[in-house]
Amino acid sequence: MIETTDQAGPGAPRVPLDSATEDLGQQIADQVESFLVALQAIARDEAGGRAISLLLLEVSQLLLAGARLGAHADFTPEQQYQPDVGPDPDLDTMRMRLAALLGPVDDYVFNFDPYAPELVGGRLSDDLTSIASEVANGLRHHRAGDLGEALWWWQFSYVSSWGNTASAALQALQSVVTHDRLDSDLDDVRAAEDQQLAIAAEMLDGQALAPR
Repeated sequence: MIETTDQAGPGAPRVPLDSATEDLGQQIADQVESFLVALQAIARDEAGGRAISLLLLEVSQLLLAGARLGAHADFTPEQQYQPDVGPDPDLDTMRMRLAALLGPVDDYVFNFDPYAPELVGGRLSDDLTSIASEVANGLRHHRAGDLGEALWWWQFSYVSSWGNTASAALQALQSVVTHDRLDSDLDDVRAAEDQQLAIAAEMLDGQALAPR
């Protein structure tokens, strides 16, 4: 069980669960579920060679949901302790599949805190699985009908944990896409230049052999 009294802080404003808050909760739940379903599908190698691009898309969309929570007034849990919503899902198989799928780009290095620079080693398969586990906990509260607890958990865990992790993973995924696209374009440019030089050399050779 996770104690929640310290996270909310004394005197934190209690946000009423009006229709706008309920709509926000449903939108966050939909995005979390979309992320979890997509991550499982990608891990099963159902992306057909588009794994990196799809992971980039899904992490970006999840971070947008997190940013909405981060910009919202603090949600306050109704209870001192998190209600029990069952055991955490076993995501180890998914983690191993992601590691095998990502292969040489699984390990990366990032700056954990731009205001206190320090390079830290990360692993995409571990980070994506950790993010999935954290947001899935909020989804279980939402499905149990406890919207307030779900919103509090998603907001708190975004600010304290998975928001930073997802941002680092996003940067790593974007770097892979950038290198893939730009390096490929550079190879095409070099190939075209080589072809033009070869044509020019042939023309010069032909002129040298022509009768005067």
